[in-house]
Amino acid sequence: MTTARAAGLAVCHTCLALLGSEEHVCHRCGSRLHERIPDSLQRTMALLIAAAVLYVPANVFPIMTTDQLGRTEESTIIGGVILLWNLGSYPVALVILVASVLVPIGKILTVAALCWTIGRNTGVPARQRTTLYRITEFVGKWSMVDIFVVSILVALIQITGIIVIRPGGAALAFAAVVVLTMVAAQSFDPRLIWDERRDEAGQGGRS
Repeated sequence: MTTARAAGLAVCHTCLALLGSEEHVCHRCGSRLHERIPDSLQRTMALLIAAAVLYVPANVFPIMTTDQLGRTEESTIIGGVILLWNLGSYPVALVILVASVLVPIGKILTVAALCWTIGRNTGVPARQRTTLYRITEFVGKWSMVDIFVVSILVALIQITGIIVIRPGGAALAFAAVVVLTMVAAQSFDPRLIWDERRDEAGQGGRS
């Protein structure tokens, strides 16, 4: 299978114009042209490590603080899921569990695994790895559900002396985790997977 790189073509990352790989600047939008995202694996892993570090305080510290009739109650992400489950709100609890707990850690592990497979003969087909990357990139944005819920509650429920909801320290950490994982997915260049396959095919043809 012939790739664009093998045919001497490159795609502009800004406007998606198809140009010759010998060109250095896109004639449509003026952006610098690269066959592959520079330092893709290094940048992606750095972002994933930062996200993994922030994932700990995002789940340990309270994401929301409620002051109700003089009583203060702090809620973590997991604590909120357990509370909703005990109250019988099973669908909402499951949505928050998946979107705010499973998706971020799953995205970190998946993208890190894809980075690790580059240059290694893992036996996993390139098409399957690319599909896994696309799915991970798509579902990652839904991790912001918890942040949206906290933002809405903070904006709407502000009755001084009766009930006041304030964002906790984990809200900022969790938002940073989501943003970092989204940027990491954008920094990862899935075409590296297909370059690896082409290199293997070339070596097989020469042997």
